[in-house]
Amino acid sequence: MTADRFHRALRSLRGLAVGDALGSQFFVPANYPFLKRRELPPAPWQWTDDTEMACSILAVLVTHGRIDQDDLARSFADHHDFDRGYGPAVNRMLRLVREGGNWRDLAAALFRGQGSWGNGAAMRIAPLGAWYAGDVEQATHQAEISAYTTHQHREAVAGAMAVAAAAALVADPAGHGGPEELLDRVVEVVPRSAVHAGLRRARDMLDYADAGTVAAVLGCGRRTSAHDTVPFALWAAARHLGSFEETIWKTASAGGDVDTTCAIAGGVVAAEAAGAPPDDWQDRTEALPGWVPARGD
Repeated sequence: MTADRFHRALRSLRGLAVGDALGSQFFVPANYPFLKRRELPPAPWQWTDDTEMACSILAVLVTHGRIDQDDLARSFADHHDFDRGYGPAVNRMLRLVREGGNWRDLAAALFRGQGSWGNGAAMRIAPLGAWYAGDVEQATHQAEISAYTTHQHREAVAGAMAVAAAAALVADPAGHGGPEELLDRVVEVVPRSAVHAGLRRARDMLDYADAGTVAAVLGCGRRTSAHDTVPFALWAAARHLGSFEETIWKTASAGGDVDTTCAIAGGVVAAEAAGAPPDDWQDRTEALPGWVPARGD
């Protein structure tokens, strides 16, 4: 069972990493024409903080079988690479943790004591949802626990819970029931919040084909908040289940925080085997770091 969990989570992590790395290429103006033509930009594609933090999620799950907050915060700090695109608040926090600071105090103090409502807790969490395939209650509980290590605002926590729930449902061997049922079930387990409201709108927009139109309503991460990011990313994932390529092209076409929306959507669709990224896309993506566990048993 642990090996099955590991392989599902690793597949999701690879989907997250490919989405993150490819999405990050479209911050470079010279690569815009590739996106318009749906052509892959030149390799190698380097992933960002989204993937680096997701790797810590998997490592802690393999070690403990659940989220251990102290170990997760320590892993985030120990593997923190300033050049991976972290936001300034998290950069400072992880440096202070590495220097002996208490993550609980530091995370709670962010943004004048409100905590961060950024999309960072959601961007890294899809592999956890895949780990808890079919167990939405445990997936959302563990996602909430994981979020608090860096993001303690209600919206950030709700965003992490939503992504974990979606990945757990997509990874469920019993099936996810399709786009409408998937988002309905995610809405059921996410607490009342702006994220929750955005997910309800996303559910109502599943018949829309144009990602730009949907992003104009839901947001696409331009403000890097959870509620400006998660509903759109889960709309893209739900609407294109089973096709990693279509998911990523549609998600990226809307612009915004492209690496993060593609990381979330890619991690969710890759939670099931049918949505795994193509081999040639994985080959173009920077390899996962050597400290990521190679097996889960």
